[in-house]
Amino acid sequence: MRGKVSRQLDAVALINLESLIPAKHPIRRIKQLVDAVLVELEDEFEQMYAELGRPSIPPERLLKAKVLCALYSVRSDRQFCERLRYDLLFQWFLDLNPSEGSFNASTFSKNADRLLRHHASELFLLEVVELARSHDWISDEHFSVDGTLIEAWASMKSFRPKDEKDDEGRGPGGFADFKGQKRSNQTHGSKTDPEAKLLKKSAGSAAQLCFGAHAVMENRHGLCVLFDVRSAVGKGCTEHEVALEQLDELTMRGFEPRTVGADRGYHNQQFVRACREREIAPHVAQVKGRRTPGLDGRTTRHPGYRVSQRIRKRIENLFGWIKTTGAFRKTRYRGVERTHFQAQLVAAACNLVRMAKLLADSTSDPPRSTLAAG
Repeated sequence: MRGKVSRQLDAVALINLESLIPAKHPIRRIKQLVDAVLVELEDEFEQMYAELGRPSIPPERLLKAKVLCALYSVRSDRQFCERLRYDLLFQWFLDLNPSEGSFNASTFSKNADRLLRHHASELFLLEVVELARSHDWISDEHFSVDGTLIEAWASMKSFRPKDEKDDEGRGPGGFADFKGQKRSNQTHGSKTDPEAKLLKKSAGSAAQLCFGAHAVMENRHGLCVLFDVRSAVGKGCTEHEVALEQLDELTMRGFEPRTVGADRGYHNQQFVRACREREIAPHVAQVKGRRTPGLDGRTTRHPGYRVSQRIRKRIENLFGWIKTTGAFRKTRYRGVERTHFQAQLVAAACNLVRMAKLLADSTSDPPRSTLAAG
């Protein structure tokens, strides 16, 4: 018998958000992990806000909102605020009662600026990594490094001569005309985002305005332990220079790096020598015909070198997730600082997805001291 469509006559309905989320849905484990991380950041949140005044949006909800944006490929804060009005899963994840309503997009952005000033994204990623360490999901000795480019929120037409006036160089219709011009970062700059630099990743690829993203992955489960966004060009911004700074930061955080896997872009004398000085074996892919002291048969003959070369390729999965699911192929923010802030939260979200799978595969219950209830 064919069913009939009935009119929605109920004006009020009692809804239990907890019962709407399937018991085995992975978002439950992700929420459990996020809540555990936010408990560790409670003292930091207290220092960010004054004791008097009108209550703001809780910082826990702001960070959870950024995680949801990465998990569900939400492209903007305004789109998130719109979806929050009717998406009950989003409201459940934020511990938001349906009667409270959604955030205002402008207020949401202004409150997020406070997290930016206090480097909350770095603290959040740090606590996610520490939570993984407490479960023994992270290697303390074996790592891989790599870099990629994040496209800037600036058009190539905005890349104009630095000494040009606003009304110069305009073609028909008032648009910028750069046909036949030679452009470089020394003579030109973006009018939209001055911190974006012109660069191409490899020979044969198109040059674009971008930022440089640099990641360190541990080799046990492929979790990201460090993720930095820098200017694409300049002193201290090359891949091997940033990688050395990141290895030093790992040591400061209590890790003991013994090997580091990398592609051919790191096969140079500066990187190999600096790794040897730090007593780290440089498991770097070799450029054919290039001889580098410290990287020869005494290193490449060992099985550990071949293992590092095989595992280091997993870091491309990290970049792939960040640029596709995390919707971060192109930044929505101007400047290095804001792009770095968002990139760290997207990298943390990628870790949470992998950690949720590890938590599901674990045969024993997680320690009460490391996982919050929920």
